[in-house]
Amino acid sequence: MVDQFLRQPKEQLLAPIAQRLQRVHPTTITLAAFGCGLAAAICAWQQAYWVSFGCWLLNRLLDGLDGTVARLSNQQSDLGGYIDILLDVIIYALLPIGLVAGQPTLGNALAAVGLISSFYVNAISWAYLAAILEKRQQGAKAQAAMTSIAMPSGLIEGTETVLFFSLFIALPNHLSRLFQLMTALVVVTIGQRLLWAKRYLREEPRHDH
Repeated sequence: MVDQFLRQPKEQLLAPIAQRLQRVHPTTITLAAFGCGLAAAICAWQQAYWVSFGCWLLNRLLDGLDGTVARLSNQQSDLGGYIDILLDVIIYALLPIGLVAGQPTLGNALAAVGLISSFYVNAISWAYLAAILEKRQQGAKAQAAMTSIAMPSGLIEGTETVLFFSLFIALPNHLSRLFQLMTALVVVTIGQRLLWAKRYLREEPRHDH
């Protein structure tokens, strides 16, 4: 919901750090971010919540840095963007699973199934729309986007995901309700993109020759 407004300030905030890391390949930073995310999930499973929280925040910091480093060092690539989003999605599944493993109740497990299922549908929704935008030459390049792909905005995006996952780790005794709340908001986001698609994709764009 607010990613488009925070992207430029985030870039400016991370630039001084990224300048010192230009000799590091962006994919190395991406893999380090994945390692921190994996550690966050394992620590959540072991109920080491403050360590998990720190690893999660480090995961998000590094996830932001890899793209900034790539842009500053002119190392942006489609492969790098693909690996980045792939590993992000894996962490978005593993961290809730780790939290439920640490608080193994039926309510938490069912709520986690609902949450991860909503992530699955949402990922298909925005990924396919992003592919259609690229097909119509209205994607990331046409929009001069900082990211590898462009997608219609929605209620739950990257910033909101960071906030919710931080709450999951900080308030493990309220997992079920938090999972349910985020699931509901992700479903709203899916609906938003469905309405967007119905409005803008009904007809193929016409090109005058």
